Amino acid sequence: MGSLIHQSPTTVPRPPSSGPRPRIVYLAAGAAGMYCGSCLHDNTLAAALLAQGVDLLLVPTYTPIRTDETDVSQPRVLFGGINVYLQQVLPLARHIPRPLDRWLDSPALLKLLSRLPLSVDARKLGKLTVSTLRGEEGNQRKEVDHLVEWLEREARPDLVHLSNAMLCGFARPIARRLRVPVVCSLSGEDIFLEKLTEPYYSQARAILRERAADVTQFVALNEYYADYMSGYLAVPRSRIDVISHGLQVAGHAPRVRPMPREQTIGFLSRICADKGLHNLVDALRLLAAEQELPAVRVVAAGYLGAGDRRYLRDVLAELKRHKLADRFEYRGELDRDEKIAFLQSLDVLSLPSDYRESKGLPVFEAWANAVPVVLPAHGTFPELLRDTQAGLLFAPGDTADLAAKLKHLLLDPAHADELGRRGHAAIHDRYTDGVMATKTAELYERILKTATQAVATIR
Repeated sequence: MGSLIHQSPTTVPRPPSSGPRPRIVYLAAGAAGMYCGSCLHDNTLAAALLAQGVDLLLVPTYTPIRTDETDVSQPRVLFGGINVYLQQVLPLARHIPRPLDRWLDSPALLKLLSRLPLSVDARKLGKLTVSTLRGEEGNQRKEVDHLVEWLEREARPDLVHLSNAMLCGFARPIARRLRVPVVCSLSGEDIFLEKLTEPYYSQARAILRERAADVTQFVALNEYYADYMSGYLAVPRSRIDVISHGLQVAGHAPRVRPMPREQTIGFLSRICADKGLHNLVDALRLLAAEQELPAVRVVAAGYLGAGDRRYLRDVLAELKRHKLADRFEYRGELDRDEKIAFLQSLDVLSLPSDYRESKGLPVFEAWANAVPVVLPAHGTFPELLRDTQAGLLFAPGDTADLAAKLKHLLLDPAHADELGRRGHAAIHDRYTDGVMATKTAELYERILKTATQAVATIR
């Protein structure tokens, strides 16, 4: 087996070929037209691996991916969302001729439909989730077969990387038919799964644990989530590597803030209850009553799905009730340049999520622009702050503590600037896309060296 790294790097995905280097196929789950942390991570990683000369194909599943950087994914979609849904609800669709299947999987059609207000509410998707986790035994068996057939006949990978554990249903048929190892990233799957209703929740958990045994090795972005998912999936901790997220740092730079001016607290994430924008609004109410603070405002940005518009309306109504509507602004979704400009306008970023974050990508982006952070002391955040010393933690669910930590940084700009500088240094030292890609390539090489033994253990 040749080395993964080649001396002639490229940032453009190559068509299938049979060269001396091992080929990696990375199957990424598209997020129906929204910027999502997993898609951003997958594309950044794939681009960095390609730049290092790794022979890799980034292939979307469900829908095309959406990223605010150069999209390096293949111009096709496997296991397309339209086919997946139709084959769940219409038994006749499980026998659609292949030419029609291909049309339904066309990226243009999937992009068009992704603009519609489609539901991603886990409470309504239990039966579909269970079926897709069953892979070749589910209602989408025809789509699974088409995916594996394409891998076998056209891509010819030496290793397949799944972008999240919800794709674990692919692992068994890939390993059996292609006889190659399967790597799987862990990317916050529990947040979706924990919202499933019975009997689908128990069924999905049981199937996921069963199918996890078909994966050669898992990858988590931090020790917290690796430890948590070891128990959740019932897999030995030794089968989960940790490779931190890395940023493409070009364009990011330390903020330059004009003084004096209104002080700004930023929120950059999906606009939904899980992400805790309401907690930041509650803290703003407390900060607005502080006589020693100058004018403070909250500026939020991020994807707003149709199902969460009522949530934002409730947040705005709460602000209006407390006469704070003029202290809040929602900027909507931002492209890369807009996002960097947004971050560089902040005094501090806060992500007061109610659930335990497994990624926290906006924190890395804030640090790349030397912005300090205030975060809840759960999930990956304590681990990140132990490593960087680039922010403050507050007690989860304690709005008064959140307000106190924000007040401290707003009243002590020298301390805030020092925390921001530490974050900026940490990003450039150990959280770049190049570092992430190098560690991932080393993982692939290690697995490929023992591929025969790894594949032999899969049922």
